[in-house]
This record gives sequence, structure tokens and C-alpha cells, in this order.
Amino acid sequence: MRILPLFLLAALAAPAAASVTVIGGTAARTCYEAADSPFSPVPETLAACDRALAAEPLAPRDVVATHVNRGILRVRGGDLAGGVADFDAAIRLDSEVGEAWFNRGAALLRRNAPAEALPSFEAAVALGIDRPALAFLGRAVAHEALGNVRAAYADYRRASELEPGWDRPRAELARFSLRD
Repeated sequence: MRILPLFLLAALAAPAAASVTVIGGTAARTCYEAADSPFSPVPETLAACDRALAAEPLAPRDVVATHVNRGILRVRGGDLAGGVADFDAAIRLDSEVGEAWFNRGAALLRRNAPAEALPSFEAAVALGIDRPALAFLGRAVAHEALGNVRAAYADYRRASELEPGWDRPRAELARFSLRD
């Protein structure tokens, strides 16, 4: 098993960029706001997620979103297995939510499991997420970790095309040299 270089892991250090919006003044909303925040989770925010899933009458879409958002908080807090379990729960409930697949892939990369992460990023690319460049970047990182440099380059390039102002894909592309 290859160890992912630190710069590759840094490329996907914050899966919170793919949180799922929940509307309302509920514990589920508190969970979403915490997942969407750049700050580290505190026990109270995870408790809000738990409370929302256990006791609130949530619409099916909000149950899925709350699993994704709690998963993000767990991953940020270092509980990669718990995060993956939440993303898996969201996918079981609705396999068409690209953000669940993206965050699953990001968590698996952090666990140094690029072969497991790649299908999740492929699903996120196929289904789409609010920031598709993130899905292409994740897939590029997984491809590169698995030694598929051509596919990695193509995905870094696509991420850069989708978000031309985002420095991360351009920085990754700068490491490549093209030869005939």
C-alpha cells in the first residue's frame, strides 16, 4: 500500500466544502451550520446532529443531509470510521447525493485508502456536487496515489477549468511536465 504524500492529503483536508443544506431552526440546521463552518467541531454540535437524527421529525432529504453533515464533523474531529459510517448511511438512504459520495472519498483518502476512495469520487463526478471541481480534484488525488498519472493530470486540469480562480488545482498541475 502506498502512503499518500502530505501534499495530496492537504488537497482534500477539509471535506466541509461539500456539506448539505438543511432549512429551519432545528438541531439538524445546527448540525449543518457546524459542518459548513471552517471551525473544528465541538461536542455540542455532534450532539445536535445526534439529537436531530434521533428525535426530530425530519423529511427524508434532511435525514440524508444530517448524516452527511455529521459525517463531516466526525471526520474533522478525527473519527474517520464514524464519518465513513455516516456517509454510507446517507448513501443507503439516497445513493443520488453526490456530496455523500465526495465526502466518503475524502475520508477514505485520509485513511490512506485511495483504491477505496476512487469509486466514491467517480460517483461524485457522475452525480455532481455544488462544487464539481472538488470532485475532480479528489479523483485526481486518488488516481495519482494509485499511479495513474495521466488520469490524475486530466482531472487536475478539469478541476482548474471548472474553478479557474482556485489555486490548488493549478499548484498540482505545476508539478507535471508534458512529454510527447
